[in-house]
Amino acid sequence: MNAKLKETILTPLSMGNPITVLVLGICSALAVTVQLKGAMVMGLSVMVVTGMSSFVVSMMRKTIPNRVRIIIQLVVVSLMVILVDQLLKAYSYGIEKQLSVYVGLIITNCIVMGRIEAFGLANKPVLSLLDGISNGAGYAIILIVVAFFRELLGSGTLFGIQIIPQAFYNAGYMNNGLVILPPMALILLGCIVWVQRSIQKELQEK
Repeated sequence: MNAKLKETILTPLSMGNPITVLVLGICSALAVTVQLKGAMVMGLSVMVVTGMSSFVVSMMRKTIPNRVRIIIQLVVVSLMVILVDQLLKAYSYGIEKQLSVYVGLIITNCIVMGRIEAFGLANKPVLSLLDGISNGAGYAIILIVVAFFRELLGSGTLFGIQIIPQAFYNAGYMNNGLVILPPMALILLGCIVWVQRSIQKELQEK
């Protein structure tokens, strides 16, 4: 694996994570992390849209006039979002309804357009595809971690299956309703950022 390929794949998962380092996609991270299943589907959707959009735009990069490049990018991203949304409606309607408008709002996710502008327009299609998938994966990992704790502590379940034993509830345990509110998602994101920067000292501000 050459250095550029390795950097393209691994950087978004740690040193260049789109949420914890670049602070992109925060709104959807707050909105879809109440349940683990929804967070996983949203993360996968962003991976597909980001990867395929970067791939398509990269293939057309030498023929796109600079003055209309943003419009063309939006058209490509819109097409990918529509395809993903229709697939979810066809094969996972319940999850699609749970995510509501947030799948459609992927088109406004800064990660998608940001990777097209920063990478897709300047690199070959396959590398752009890998970059998009990797950035989507970095986004998905954070969503999954946040959703894991929010669903477990807020509802006592994972994937809708009760994890905390009934005996705990009989003994007086109660689910923490605060965890499923948006402010707790921000607090959890802050904790993840703190842990990451404690481990990766180079991310700390001088």
